[in-house]
Amino acid sequence: MKSKRSRNLPNEVTVRVPASTSNCGAGFDTLGMAVALYNTVIVRRCAEGAGVRGAHAAHLGATMASEAAALFFARSGTTPFDFTFQISGDVPISRGLGSSVTLSAGIVAGLNELSGAGLTMLVLAEILTKHEGHPDNATAGVLGGFCVGRTHPETGDLLGVVRKEIGRELTFVVVSPAQQLETKKARGILPRKLPYFDAVRSVNSSSYVVAAFLTGEYDRLAHAVADFMHEPFRLPRIPGAQDAIRAGVAAGALTGWLSGSGSSVLCVAKPARASRVGRAMAEAFANVGVTSETFKLRADNHGLKVLSRRR
Repeated sequence: MKSKRSRNLPNEVTVRVPASTSNCGAGFDTLGMAVALYNTVIVRRCAEGAGVRGAHAAHLGATMASEAAALFFARSGTTPFDFTFQISGDVPISRGLGSSVTLSAGIVAGLNELSGAGLTMLVLAEILTKHEGHPDNATAGVLGGFCVGRTHPETGDLLGVVRKEIGRELTFVVVSPAQQLETKKARGILPRKLPYFDAVRSVNSSSYVVAAFLTGEYDRLAHAVADFMHEPFRLPRIPGAQDAIRAGVAAGALTGWLSGSGSSVLCVAKPARASRVGRAMAEAFANVGVTSETFKLRADNHGLKVLSRRR
């Protein structure tokens, strides 16, 4: 006989997860920010033996869902069960906007509801950090806002998050060219060593950007991003990307960066200048024959949200 608790558990859960931009310049594998662009994941309990089945584009499939689920069941101590999932929404795949986290976060949050495990959002972020290998998109996608994640220097486990809500005084202008760039491949082009003072300059920029966001003194973001850790190696592989950031700043943006590993680029602007910044960035891509899509986004300060539970 099923317990009263198990009878009350849902059989289907719908979760909305925001897109996120990571690194925010020189904050490599550390800084993340959620933006108001979303994917929705529906997770359903299914008959034993069905395994994990899902429907979406090839890059967001059952393997990723299975890996995230295994980490959830191990951490929560709940008995594994089979499930199906569907994902839909507006977050472009392999464009540096955390599309993989929208799936894995939706799966983990859905299983949390289906199982009745009751894990906190912070624990879900810990699971996703382990799944992703770094906390930037994982913390932002779950918690929302601007997130600074601290990890164990040896294990990589998430040890803490400093989170700050971002006001409506900023618009994040994202221009996404028609070029996919898988994170694994983008990480493969990074050097194994950096010149010492390039690292120092990157730390200086990252620290200042964090201070500007945490204090809300957004004007201090002007020209604040200067990265020597990953952008110099990734941007040249994305035609028009470097010029797009420069064009956005010239058109009135405060600063800009490569979003995650790309191919999207992002400029931070005051709302009144966002349209002009977006046009300048898109034109930079068009000048090298690259089509692109422009998003003018607010920060998302809510993170993932369970939209519905059905028995």
